[in-house]
Amino acid sequence: MKVIIALLIAAALGYFIGSFNFSIIVVKLMKGRDIRKVGSGNAGLTNTYRCFGPACAGLTLAGDLLKGVVAVWLSQLAASLLKAGFVPDNEVKYIGFIAGFFAIIGHVFPLYYGFKGGKGVLVGVASFIPIDPRVFLILLAIFIAVLAITKYVSLSSVFGALYAPIAIFFISLIVDSVGFGRSLLYMLLCIPMAGMVVYMHRSNIERLKAGTESKFTFKFNK
Repeated sequence: MKVIIALLIAAALGYFIGSFNFSIIVVKLMKGRDIRKVGSGNAGLTNTYRCFGPACAGLTLAGDLLKGVVAVWLSQLAASLLKAGFVPDNEVKYIGFIAGFFAIIGHVFPLYYGFKGGKGVLVGVASFIPIDPRVFLILLAIFIAVLAITKYVSLSSVFGALYAPIAIFFISLIVDSVGFGRSLLYMLLCIPMAGMVVYMHRSNIERLKAGTESKFTFKFNK
């Protein structure tokens, strides 16, 4: 029963916190515009930078990272207080994946903005800061490396998402030595997070195949 309550709390916290889209909030407050009606129409960091520059993009980055951290941290705290973790040490790492997944859902289909949001990359990767900061650093390194080589933000995001379940599995199994069963559980819980991010990039993947995807540049449309 405690586990079920913890899961419900994590899902609710993840979705309601994830529904705060800082790209929409920042652009509306600073520019009086709706980010979903300019550029690519995506309420995310890349479109914000391309259309409104580094100031808006920086605030969007900070906000969307923070909400992923807060959603997971609060969910893990609630599970810990409920003593809904693995015995004997009440380990509640698993609940972070639930909160992270629903934070992505909230970002993609935000309750407060007509269920039209971004692609969930920032909130997804930020979820790993409280879940396992080593995985966060690995995914960040992969994103930067692929972006440096290809100049495609979408491809970098997809690569990072696909590697996340693998990273959490091997770190848990080899570095933390928590056992095959628990490591497999973490990987399985991570797959929906990764799958959602990849799914939301399906149009980008089609453009990559067609050779029409836009490459990242530090220039923005003033």
